[in-house]
Amino acid sequence: MIVPIKGFIENSLIEWEGKIASIIFLPTCNLRCPYCHAPHLVQTPNELESIPIDAVINKVRQNHGWIDGVVVTGGEPTSHKNLDTLLKLLKDIGIMVRLDTNGTNPNILKDLIDRGLLDCVAMDIKAPLLKEKYEQITGVLCNVEDIMKSIHIIMESGIEYEFRTTVCPSQLDGDDIEKIAKAIKGAGRYVIQSFRPNHCLDTKMLRIEPYSVEILRDFATSASKYVDYCCVRGEDRKVLQRNW
Repeated sequence: MIVPIKGFIENSLIEWEGKIASIIFLPTCNLRCPYCHAPHLVQTPNELESIPIDAVINKVRQNHGWIDGVVVTGGEPTSHKNLDTLLKLLKDIGIMVRLDTNGTNPNILKDLIDRGLLDCVAMDIKAPLLKEKYEQITGVLCNVEDIMKSIHIIMESGIEYEFRTTVCPSQLDGDDIEKIAKAIKGAGRYVIQSFRPNHCLDTKMLRIEPYSVEILRDFATSASKYVDYCCVRGEDRKVLQRNW
């Protein structure tokens, strides 16, 4: 087995903006964010049936020409040592590939980009780049320098990318979002995602009420002072752009 595939969606119109994409879900993650909505992939992946990689590759090959790309997500995909083999199989089909990552493995990320195995990267930034804050939200020890290194690698890569932050009221506020935006100043795209109180890794999070859309819009307005494009996920048509 190259990598264990625990989920596969043949086509999605919303996962990769402007594209029809298949989605491959890989298990395990090195973080323990309490609001994570895929606890089955993080905590009990061995209880999930694996999908044969040949079946996935064959389905992508069959759909090539109709779908535009494949999103490889998790969990944290870079936790798998043979991730590059999966990506190469996809690239050999001639399909575009996006990787979703938390940015904790910058050397792996750079290697994949340098080898031309990625057309797009979507990186989650969990918190302002302060060690105590990052560890508070991710629930584990974190090397914030690795997170920053990944940000620089992505911004200098020349490929399509987006940074994104899930905003939970018990974890982040508007000041935090502005600090994140400052840390990625000049980035092409930053997306704010609303916390969803369902299927959370920490069940206490189910009792937390998400921020209203209006509040998230205010956060995005503040963040847009530092990045080229900022939006609230689901409101992508309402573009907020920086005025130079």
